[in-house]
Amino acid sequence: MSSPNFIDYVKFNSRSGHGGAGCRHFHREKFVEKGGPDGGDGGRGGHIILKGNAQLWTLLHLKFRKHVVAENGKPGEAQNRTGAFGKDITLDVPLGTVARNADTNEIICEINNEGEEVILSPGGRGGKGNWFFANSTNQAPQHAQPGEPGKDEWIVLELKLLADVGLVGFPNAGKSTLLSVVSAAKPKIADYAFTTLTPNLGVVKYRDELSFVMADIPGIIEGAAEGKGLGIRFLKHIERNSLLLFLIPADSKSIQQEYDILINELQKYNPELLDKKRILAITKSDMLDEELRTALQLEVPKKIPSVFISSLANQGLIELKDLIWKALH
Repeated sequence: MSSPNFIDYVKFNSRSGHGGAGCRHFHREKFVEKGGPDGGDGGRGGHIILKGNAQLWTLLHLKFRKHVVAENGKPGEAQNRTGAFGKDITLDVPLGTVARNADTNEIICEINNEGEEVILSPGGRGGKGNWFFANSTNQAPQHAQPGEPGKDEWIVLELKLLADVGLVGFPNAGKSTLLSVVSAAKPKIADYAFTTLTPNLGVVKYRDELSFVMADIPGIIEGAAEGKGLGIRFLKHIERNSLLLFLIPADSKSIQQEYDILINELQKYNPELLDKKRILAITKSDMLDEELRTALQLEVPKKIPSVFISSLANQGLIELKDLIWKALH
């Protein structure tokens, strides 16, 4: 999954339907001069509903839909007939979608399951007809309720990718290359920073027809949590990953220093990310001889499982998959 059509953020105006007005009416028929009140209730306004759809992986279909307006409820009628409900509007969204109020930034709901439905903007209730207000002391009420107004609000939808493994590293750390080798995903690969501009998902096959999902996130740079580079926009995707796989190339100036910077950016963005399981892979290790590899092993952080790999030379990938599977299960 990789495409310029990958959209993980949309903003639109959500306007649910107004409730229909209650009816003020009295029963009339031949030989019945003063029938009782029989004004029916107004119908409910239409809801705006979000529904999880596992077949979707982007919010592209909502990108150009700036206004979502549900139908108003119909007014009540004579003979205690309730007005028709306004037609609901259901928006299919990918799993992992978070809805927020654009003005308050308050989270309204999260959609994580196939077929899960949540009312995003409820329609207004229909007003009560005059029959509702009849009692022993007021047998001919002259009033009925107006319908409640619907909600008119700006909504932000954000997609956080659901994946088992999230790749974390600086630009050109070899994340896209690894994903292209271990899965059928075909991310863009080139020898310059920020080749990956959109997240990529790939299914990695393991032993005995088992598999797990790996996500390649655009590279993080120092200061990403403050908005530098591309990292701040995509750090949210890491929140949904069960395991974080840190990739640091063997030719980096200091493995420990790069690892500390990555950890620091994750902590500043969301300290809870550090509670996730972690694995460190030293990429591009095909350029190392035994002496250099031994020397580099002394620089590798000790409190995290690590492995030397080369995606191009297909070195250490089986060992890496074993580490990932063990950590996931």
